[in-house]
Amino acid sequence: MKHLKSIPINDMFAHNGKVRADGRMVHDMYLVQVKAPADVKDKWDYYNIKEIIPGEEAFQPLATSKCRLVTQ
Repeated sequence: MKHLKSIPINDMFAHNGKVRADGRMVHDMYLVQVKAPADVKDKWDYYNIKEIIPGEEAFQPLATSKCRLVTQ
């Protein structure tokens, strides 16, 4: 856990991720809109990204966490 908490996490599931003191993995979230079939141009071209929500806004703030790990 010490190593995970010390490195950024950027993989196919999460971008700009980090593991906080409470063990929660915080990362950017995406608001997407599904494309109409006529708008799909390539394989895997299903969504329009409407907004990227930063992890700090998408998840509960660490300051309000009730996790015992935060106070240790």
